[in-house]
Amino acid sequence: MAYPVALGEAIRDELGLDGRGRLLDVGCGPGPLTLLLAPYFAAAVGVDADGEMVEVAAARADQYNVGNVTWEQMRAEELPGELGKFQVVTFAQSFHWMDQELVADRVRGMLEPEGAWVHVGATTHRGIDGAEDLPHPRPPWDAIDELVTRYLGPVRRAGRSVLPTGTRPGEEVVMRAAGYRGPTRVVVGGNEVEERTVDDLVASVFSLSSSTPHLLGAELPAFETDLRALLTKAADHGLFSEQRREIEAVIWR
Repeated sequence: MAYPVALGEAIRDELGLDGRGRLLDVGCGPGPLTLLLAPYFAAAVGVDADGEMVEVAAARADQYNVGNVTWEQMRAEELPGELGKFQVVTFAQSFHWMDQELVADRVRGMLEPEGAWVHVGATTHRGIDGAEDLPHPRPPWDAIDELVTRYLGPVRRAGRSVLPTGTRPGEEVVMRAAGYRGPTRVVVGGNEVEERTVDDLVASVFSLSSSTPHLLGAELPAFETDLRALLTKAADHGLFSEQRREIEAVIWR
């Protein structure tokens, strides 16, 4: 699900963004946060380790006539990569997969003196579980998870890595050790009902680091066929409904 406009406005207001300065979005994926925030800066850079993600992000920027963003294929651990200084550096649902100590230290040196690190925490691929009546059925997430496990095994993966116990805790300890001050927390949204299609859900599953297409390799076509069959059977004429979760922006300086 797309980030709401209210998220960009809340970050703008909290940081006093006025169309100047530069934004760096690390682990940008197909660019949803980069494109949301780019209008509040003079220039923006989106970086992602996945070349195909960068290509999609660039195509979406053209589609939405956002002309002040450049895109780079780069792992976060390769920063600073001659990218220069930034007023704001953002991470959206990505920092927990990285070498946190290394990345926090390197980004610290890329921030302007009054710059800010913004970590957007959200579960945008999946809505709130519940029993409330919605216009269409909720997606069968338990069955989707079982299908992913059947193809990829029970240990969550992240690119070339695995996280046997899930995502790593302790971000605040890492940030303070790297010299950051804060955090300030901004929360927006929650409970809005979104209509989603079978294609939306397939895209959501493939957007996750733990079930990205390259992990499936030669089994990708079979997996997608099984996933689409599962979703088509559960949908109401191809449609699902979900309640959006709250989105939190954690700001460090």
